[in-house]
Formats: sequence, C-alpha cells, structure tokens
Amino acid sequence: MSADVQFASLPEAPARRSLPSGSKLAAATLRFGSLLAFLSILVIFALTAPYFLTVGNIGNVLGQSAISGVLAIGLTIVLIAGGSNVVTGGIDLSLAANMGLSAAVYATLIQLGFNDLTAGAGALATGLAIGAVNALAIVLAGIVPLLATLAVMNVVAGLELVLTQNTVLPAATDFLTILSASDGFGIPILAYILIGFTIIAAAIVQYTPLGLRLYAVGEFPEAARAAGLPLKKLVAGAFVASGLCGGIAGILSVSYLSGSTTGSGEMLLPVVVMALLGSVFSRRLVPTIGGTLISTLFVGFLINGFQLLNLPSTLVSGVQGLLILIVVSATTLLRKREI
Repeated sequence: MSADVQFASLPEAPARRSLPSGSKLAAATLRFGSLLAFLSILVIFALTAPYFLTVGNIGNVLGQSAISGVLAIGLTIVLIAGGSNVVTGGIDLSLAANMGLSAAVYATLIQLGFNDLTAGAGALATGLAIGAVNALAIVLAGIVPLLATLAVMNVVAGLELVLTQNTVLPAATDFLTILSASDGFGIPILAYILIGFTIIAAAIVQYTPLGLRLYAVGEFPEAARAAGLPLKKLVAGAFVASGLCGGIAGILSVSYLSGSTTGSGEMLLPVVVMALLGSVFSRRLVPTIGGTLISTLFVGFLINGFQLLNLPSTLVSGVQGLLILIVVSATTLLRKREI
C-alpha cells in the first residue's frame, strides 16, 4: 500500500531528486531485504509456533495492532512534515501518553454517566489539545521536537495518574462492545478500523496537495520556504493530527481493554519502531502510510510469534531496539550518499 511521492505534481514543491545508481541499488537492497526478512520470519513462526497461522490468531494480531497502528500513523505524519532526523526533525514521544490520558478521559466520562458521543468527543478533544501543546512548544517557542514532546509526555503521563489515581477505570457500553467484537470469520472489528483508517490517512497524505506539501516541508524545507509554503502552519498541523491519532487510539484502547489501564508508556517503543521501519518499504526510503501499515503488521506478528514460543518479553524489546538502530543507521548512510 506504500506510494511514492511525486513532488513534480505540486507546482510549489521542488522537483524530486534522482538517486545515484549506487544509492538506488542500496535502497532497493534494503527495501526488498526487509520484505524478505518479514516473510522469512513469518515462515519460521508458522513452522515453529503453534496456532500461528490460524484465523483466530491472525485476527487477534490484527486487532492488537489497531491501537499501535493508529499511533504509528500519527507519528508517520510528524516524520513526514518534520523530516527524518529524529533529533532535530519530526518526532512525537508523547503519543503513547496521549493515548493513555485520552482513554482515561473517555472511561471517566462514561463512569460519570455521559454517553459515548460525549465521552468520545472528550477523548478526541484531549488528543487534539495535547497535539496543540506540542505544536505551540515547537513552532512558537522553538523547542526541539525531541525535547518538547518528551516534556509533554511526562506532563501528560502525570495527568493520567492524577485522573485515574493509578487504578483501572472500567467502562462498558454498547458502542464499546461493538468495537471489541469480531465478525463471523473471527476478525476483530478493530482490524477493519485499522485498515479503513490507513486508507483514509494514505489518501490524504499521499495523494492530495496538502500531503505533498507536508513531504516538501519535511524533505526540502529551504526550497519549500522559498516557494512560499507556510512551514510553521504545516508542521503545527502535523503535530495536531498526531494528537488526534492519540485520541482515536485512546477510544480504541478503552474498547479493547474494557476500560482505561495504566502502563500506556510501554507502547512508545513499538510505535517508534513501526513508524521508522515503515520507511524501508518505500522506494525512496521516505515515511509512507502504507509502509507504516506493513511495519505495524510485521511488529505485531513478531511480538505474537515470540509470545507463542514463550520467549521473554525483554527479548522482544531488545529486537525492537535493534530494528530502530538498523533502520536509522541504514537510511542515514544512504541519504549521505545522495549528497
């Protein structure tokens, strides 16, 4: 589902650069090597892990991946608009905490007797507010995104603990029951939500002038500024969109867990892995929504396979950290060869 960005279709955006032949070969090797590794791991798990290829297990992985996938798409939007340099460019470390607080707001409103519409609006407003704070800190105050979102992450995590008193807030409504249900084939409704959300996000980011402008700002900021693009507004909008994704993920989390639970920060590492790994599934090694979906499924099946084989969770975290190191190192080296 990944799409290659054609900057030539946007008048204000600069023409896309052509990679040197050596870089093209290296990029192709990284891309197809990643796909081959993905397929190889699936085959290994299919042969060694019990019930790995059953419909029920595949549906379970899809359902579990819906929440992290929505968060990873939000982070991908930030990476596109802010640039691939995670230190000075696009990064949003507050996404997992955003989801936790949004879920807590939703569950709290349900417990107070409000309906799902009001609770959902509260969760989405919470996510948007967190995204807006990130945008203000980065665009107006000029704080580096890494530090700004790290600070917001800690503030938001603290607010979640205050709201929930570090306890589980159960929530049960007809709407949440529908979201957590499965179809006749055992595929969770959350899986369909992930696919639908991905299609909508990809259509906006990959195939509209707005999306192409986000790519132009992220990859060619000086040229985009010279072309008259509103850099600050586009970057701020990306962080607000990311915040909205956190709010949506919060609602999905409440439906999946039947309430608001603590420990949302543990999802940060997998989400970062999914967003960064998604770039290797693009021909030009740039973040794409479709690539993020593929990497989300890859990480989901990887974690699931480890669980079925009774491997320790610490090993999963180690593999995820290794994936980040490999992807960032490989893409950085390849981009240096373009200069």
